[in-house]
Amino acid sequence: MSMDSITETIAHFIGFFHTTLEHARMREAYKKFIVEKTHAADVAALPFVEAEFNARFDLTGYRPALDYAAPSPETVIYYPWSEVRFASPEIDIPWQDALFSGWFTPKGAMSVTGGTIVILPLIEPIGSVVSLFFQKAHLSDNDYFSVGAHKLSFAPPLIDNQSLLDFADQALSISPIGVPDVPGSGAAMGEFIRTTAERLETFTGDDAPDGATVVVVRGETIEGKFLNGVAVEELPDLKDYHDFNPPKEDANSAPKGNAVIHADGTITVDASVTVEAGGNTLVNATAITSFWTAATVTAVMGDHIELNAIVQTNAWMDSDAISALVGNWTNDSAPTQAFNLASFSRYDTFEEMTPASEEATFPKHWVVTQITGDVMIVNWLQQLVFMSDNDVGILSSSGSTTTVIAGENMSVNEISLYEMAKAYDLIIIGGHVFDANIIQQMNVLFDNDMIGAVKGFSTTGEGAVSTSDNLLWNEASIYNVGGAHRFEALPEAYSAFAASLAGGGQGEAGDVLLDPAFAGLGALKVLYISGDLIKLNYISQTNILGDSDQIALAMDAIGPIEDADWTVNTGSNNLINLATIADLDSLGKTYVGGQQYAQDVLVQAEFISASPDDLGMKNPDALVNEAVAFLTDEAAADHGAGAHSLDPSYHPLDAGQGDGLQSMLV
Repeated sequence: MSMDSITETIAHFIGFFHTTLEHARMREAYKKFIVEKTHAADVAALPFVEAEFNARFDLTGYRPALDYAAPSPETVIYYPWSEVRFASPEIDIPWQDALFSGWFTPKGAMSVTGGTIVILPLIEPIGSVVSLFFQKAHLSDNDYFSVGAHKLSFAPPLIDNQSLLDFADQALSISPIGVPDVPGSGAAMGEFIRTTAERLETFTGDDAPDGATVVVVRGETIEGKFLNGVAVEELPDLKDYHDFNPPKEDANSAPKGNAVIHADGTITVDASVTVEAGGNTLVNATAITSFWTAATVTAVMGDHIELNAIVQTNAWMDSDAISALVGNWTNDSAPTQAFNLASFSRYDTFEEMTPASEEATFPKHWVVTQITGDVMIVNWLQQLVFMSDNDVGILSSSGSTTTVIAGENMSVNEISLYEMAKAYDLIIIGGHVFDANIIQQMNVLFDNDMIGAVKGFSTTGEGAVSTSDNLLWNEASIYNVGGAHRFEALPEAYSAFAASLAGGGQGEAGDVLLDPAFAGLGALKVLYISGDLIKLNYISQTNILGDSDQIALAMDAIGPIEDADWTVNTGSNNLINLATIADLDSLGKTYVGGQQYAQDVLVQAEFISASPDDLGMKNPDALVNEAVAFLTDEAAADHGAGAHSLDPSYHPLDAGQGDGLQSMLV
């Protein structure tokens, strides 16, 4: 009931008056209550009774009169798109530990079907990756050393590195690939792969220089291991031939003395001469793991060209001239050993695919990401080590312990790439596929040593000489993920799907969704490349070593020591190339609309050259005596001063200091 404004004001006033009156009454009653409280009798506390309580029903929130529950959206099963669903059985690839970016999230395209909303994943396209690496190491260690009181100057003709380079050119001529320039575009990359495949297809090695042995193994696919052109079950291990970490001497052990004090007070010194003019190590090591992208099904509208090639060459010239005056010395020189090791292997995921069962479900939706143009996945790696260690020295024993180290250099180039990106259910390529893995390795050794004696040299002590015992090692392996027999002709459904995608839309998948390879998948993740897919892994490794040492042995001019021990080593060099490519091609099968071409090629060559003309069959003692001059006028007069007019301060070109770079005299 409503009241007018006057009546309402009077009612508020009456109410306020009654409130004030009641407040006054309460104050008077409170004072009386406080007084009576002090006289209240003690009353026993009421007993506490714990009652049992049981809530049989859960309370729910407020619900309106209209009771309506919307149907749940259609469930779409999807997998993380960066997961490559296979595990390598032969190579150590930490798939489970790898972390990827770009996981599927429930955002992206929405498809409305029959009143339900299907949330499809948003996928990102891959990008091109191009890696160019050029590693070069150059060392010139041409030492000159003169040890002992022989009063001689040794000045032989210089070892010209041009002869080494000419020899390297001969070795390089064996390769059907040569030294290619880096292609500068996608079209150039494809042309390089085509041209290289044509050269390898017709290569026989018949034009190789004299002294070369070439073995060619060719086929649509090659699987197995090869040693110097012969198929083997197991390959030798580098650890059995070279130790990169030799045991070190104990720093706490007492140093070995070179003097002996006898009971009669006399002292004798260990008279010995040790020369290490070789022992160089050159290493190129490369490992490429290229798992950039792949799909369960790959559909190529154009041609599919695949090439896997290993080209290996070991070339050496190891002709030594040793004086007959050291014929009683122990010759510890083992012959030069050369190894070409290659392996081809595959992991066939297509054969391991589980056939779709009759109850299998197939995807009803698809998501497409498009790339306009070409996609390049290129790794171009070149490694070169050039070392010149042409030492010149003249030595005599003066009754002390002498050690000269003029070699034992090491140069290492190392590259390791691990590339991982995204995997798809289906990759459609509007152009061609160029897929090539190429490894080219070459070792070149020029080890023509001369050890001669000056007239009058003689020795009765123990002696050891080693001028060879070199190791040339090429080891390469190519590992492909994707079976060689995964190819099939392009079905009409895929061709129609690609044609619809070429217009720039999402296309019409049609019967593509019913491919047994997609059984059990949710939304189909599709990558469409309008141009070519170019995959190229190229490795080039070259070691070139010139280690032609010239050593003259002489007697001490003051007190000749014949019973000294001698150790001369001018060889024991190691040239090593190691390369591995692991390449992901496919996770299932590949449909090809054009021509399908596949070729695996192995070329293994050895090139052993004859001795150079300047050494040939000449007597090393004669060569040494022709190059020796006396340093004093008196000695020169007795020996025939007119025979030589050499400058006593003569040092070979690039020789460095008089005692030799990296030399140690004890």
